[in-house]
Amino acid sequence: MYQYTEFDKAFVRARAAQHRDQLERNLAGTLSDEDFRPLRLQNGWYVQRYAPMLRVAVPYGELSSAQLRVLARIAREYDHPSKEVFDKAIGTQATWGTTHLPVGYGHFTTRQNVQFNWIPLAKSADVMDLLATVNMHGIQTSGNCIRNITSDELAGVAPDEIADPRPFAEILRQWSTLHPEFAFLPRKFKIAITGAREDRAAVAWHDVGLHLIKNAQGELGFKVLVGGGMGRTPITGTVIREFLPWHQIMNYLEAVVRVYNRWGRRDNLYKARIKILVKAEGQRYMDEVEAEYQTILSNGATHTIPQSELDRVSACFVAPALTQSATSASKTVAVPTERQKDYERWLKQNVAAHKNPALRAVTLSFKRLGQAPGDADADQLDTAADLADEFSAGEVRVTHDQNLLLPWVREQDLPALWVAASHAGLARSNIRLLSDMIACPGGDFCALANARSIPIAAAITERYQDMDELHDLGEIDLHISGCINSCGHHHSGHIGILGVDKDGKEWYQVSLGGSDGSKLSGAAVAGKVVGPSFSAGEVPGVVEAVLEVFRQERQGRETFIDTLRRVGFDAFKVAANAARWPQAHDELHVLPKTPGFAKDAQEA
Repeated sequence: MYQYTEFDKAFVRARAAQHRDQLERNLAGTLSDEDFRPLRLQNGWYVQRYAPMLRVAVPYGELSSAQLRVLARIAREYDHPSKEVFDKAIGTQATWGTTHLPVGYGHFTTRQNVQFNWIPLAKSADVMDLLATVNMHGIQTSGNCIRNITSDELAGVAPDEIADPRPFAEILRQWSTLHPEFAFLPRKFKIAITGAREDRAAVAWHDVGLHLIKNAQGELGFKVLVGGGMGRTPITGTVIREFLPWHQIMNYLEAVVRVYNRWGRRDNLYKARIKILVKAEGQRYMDEVEAEYQTILSNGATHTIPQSELDRVSACFVAPALTQSATSASKTVAVPTERQKDYERWLKQNVAAHKNPALRAVTLSFKRLGQAPGDADADQLDTAADLADEFSAGEVRVTHDQNLLLPWVREQDLPALWVAASHAGLARSNIRLLSDMIACPGGDFCALANARSIPIAAAITERYQDMDELHDLGEIDLHISGCINSCGHHHSGHIGILGVDKDGKEWYQVSLGGSDGSKLSGAAVAGKVVGPSFSAGEVPGVVEAVLEVFRQERQGRETFIDTLRRVGFDAFKVAANAARWPQAHDELHVLPKTPGFAKDAQEA
C-alpha cells in the first residue's frame, strides 16, 4: 500500500483542522450555510434526504486493517441520527432509539469509496480528526473536480496483469488532488485504470478509461478512452489513443481535461459531462486534445513522469512479507464433512487465482438477507479487519461490486479462512451470482432518487435464497439504481432496474443485456429497456419471468448473458411484459420531496 509521507499526513491533518474551524463558525452563525456548503462538500460532507452523508475517499479501493477499524468505530459511535432527524425520517409515532433505521453502517460504493448516512453535522469535525489518524479524508469525493480514481480490485495480484496499475493511480491521485486549473470543471470527472487483460474496472463507463498495454516492441503504455458515462445518456468511451507511452500520461490527461474545461457545457447540468462534448464534437475534440498535447510537449512537458518517481511510488506496492501465524492455524482447521459442498462452492465463486501460485484472492460477501447491498455494520468491519490481519497481510480492497476482497491469502489457509468467515456470515458463495447485486442507497437516503432501491433488492434477495438455485442459474449481473444518475450502474447490468417517478409515485424500468466490459459480459454496452415501467410489487415477478425464459432456452451450462444474446432480446421482453399484474398496481409509497437538499444531491 502507498505510504503517506510527512507532507501527506500534515496535509490531511490541516484539512481536518480547516473543517473544524469552518464548522464552528457555521454553528456560531458567523459562516452562513450557503458559504459553508462548498467548503464541506470539498471534504465529502453532503446533506441528503434526511441527514448528512459522509463520503470517505478510498483511492483505487485499497484499505489497511487499521483504516477498517477506524471506519468501524465511526459506524459504531457516530452513524446515529439525532431525535429530530429520526422523527423526520421515521415519524414521531416511532420510538427514538429503536432499530427502525439502518444505523451504525458503512456503505461500499461502486466507485470503491465508503459512505455513512447518519452522522450529525455537528460531529463531523470529530470524524474528520479520527479519519486523519489513519490518513483518510473525503477529498475528491464531491464537486466538479477530478474524483477519486478507481481500479481493478485484483490490481497487483491478477495472473492476467500486464502491469500493476496502482502506482499510476497513486501518481495520478497526487497530480489531480486540488489541481488548481481543474477545481471547477463543468461537471464531475471520473477516471478508472486497469492493468489486466480482462477489464474488471469498467473503464469504458468512465469519463477517462486507462488500460495499460504493451505495444509490438514490448514498451509499456496506455490505451486511452474518453467520454464514457451512464446517467440520462449512457455512452461508452471512445478510444482516443491506441498507445500512449506511460511516462506521458499526466501530460496527455492535462490536455484531455483542459479541452473539456474550455468547451464543456456550463449552461445545462444534464449536458455538462465530457461524454456530451465528445459525442457532439467527435474528431474535432480529439484533434484539439492532440494539439493541446503537442503544445504541452513543446513547452517542456512539466508533468512527464521520471522513472525515478515511478520507482519510488512502485516501492510502496511490493508484495507483503507474509508471516506464518495463519499457516499454523490452518493445520488445525478442517472443513466439516457436511459443509464440504458449501466450501467447494465458495472456492469456485469467492476465491480467485493469484499471480503467485501459492496465494489466492478471496472475496468476502456482504450480500445477504436483511442487509442492503454494500452495507457493512461496525462488527462486520471489525471482523473484516481481523480477517485481513490473520489471512491477508492486513490489507483489503473495496470491490466495484460492493464487497471486500482479501488479496494475499495463502492457499493452505483457505479452510481456516472459510471457517472464520462463515462464523461471521461473510462466506456466502454468491459472488457474481444473482444475489450479489449492485444497488445504490436510493430513495431511503438520497434526495435525488425517484424511487427506493433497497426494498427492491430485498424482495429479489428474499425470493432467491436457495443456493442450489442460485448456482444453477450461474453468473448474472443484477444492478439497481434509484434514479437516472445511475449510481447503481443499472445500464451495465445483465438485468438492470431503474427507479422512475410517475406522478410522485415509485415505478421501475427494467433493461436487459448490459455489460461492464468484463470477460463474463463482453464489450461494454448499455442494456435495452423492455417496455413501460413496472410497479414495485411487479419487479420480482418480472425478474422471475425473465429467468424462466433463460431456464427454458439455455444450452448446457450457458450463462444468462450468452443465452440472451443467442436467443434475442424479444423473447425476454415478451416474458417481462407478460408478468404485469392485471389488477391495480401495487405501490410502495409516495416519496417526500426535499427541494432544499437538491443542490447537494446534484454534486453526488
